[in-house]
Amino acid sequence: MTSRIIGTGSYVPEHSFTNTDMEKLVDTSDEWIAGRTGIRARRLVKEETTVSMAAEAGRLALEDSGTDPSELELIIVATCSTEEVMPNTACRVQQKLGAVHAVGFDLNAACSGFLFALHTAHAYLQAGICKNALVIGAESLSRLLDWTDRGTCVLFGDGAGAVVLHQEETGILGLSQFSDGSRGDVLTCGNPQNCNPLQEARESRPGKIAMDGQEVFKFAVRQVPACITGLLNHYGCGKDEIQYFILHQANARIIRSVAKRLAVPEERFPMNMEQYGNTSAASIPMLLDELNRAGRLKRGDRLVLSGFGAGLTWGACLLIW
Repeated sequence: MTSRIIGTGSYVPEHSFTNTDMEKLVDTSDEWIAGRTGIRARRLVKEETTVSMAAEAGRLALEDSGTDPSELELIIVATCSTEEVMPNTACRVQQKLGAVHAVGFDLNAACSGFLFALHTAHAYLQAGICKNALVIGAESLSRLLDWTDRGTCVLFGDGAGAVVLHQEETGILGLSQFSDGSRGDVLTCGNPQNCNPLQEARESRPGKIAMDGQEVFKFAVRQVPACITGLLNHYGCGKDEIQYFILHQANARIIRSVAKRLAVPEERFPMNMEQYGNTSAASIPMLLDELNRAGRLKRGDRLVLSGFGAGLTWGACLLIW
């Protein structure tokens, strides 16, 4: 017995912020951003929140799967950009969906978050703790950006994606995940300064995203293909058997480099960051939902999902659709 994705959903904010709009904020250009990242626009929250986007993506995934919210047993939300520390996003989503019998908690592995949450839900289902789960990646990263830093503010966007997992005979075939905390400082977002009565006020990192882009790029193009190759070899699956490699949508150059290192045609690496930017934990389920609703995923297709990001964290999942 394993777990299979039986439904998908996604939601993005109404407002699109283009590279032309970005030119009015920082010293950059549409040509510069698109040429280096593949991004031409991103969605930014205005009235929306991480919770509202997560709930809507979850609602659509439940609808797509034919699952009533009252039947749901587990909700995991992967996010690093919640509006409040407590209660967790998953419990807020439970309330909005009316999933009265579901246990809910959040998971933070940054851009690898959805993949790690999917693996966690899979473990729950395999262990027989529950029979179904709603796994959501949702981010309002625009709240964490330094809008004067052209190296980061042009990259990220807001959105949410979700999948429903159910116990099945076929589905997830194998997974792998890794962390390297010794290299965590290449991509950070600190908390605002805080101290208790026994501590003196001290300098702390600002609550904004900071990134060494070159180091992140080198990490991704080296570790992601190695991770995917190791996973496929371990489970005796050839690269030619994979219909699509669905990677975290961070940068088109990263994905093209991964495709080249794997010697797999780029057309088997779908991308949608052109209109959404890097949506962190939301990017993989958003792309999965887009492919599903376009009819590009067929029952029996073999897919590889792979995420990578702050921590540093990375991993991959091999599954049958």
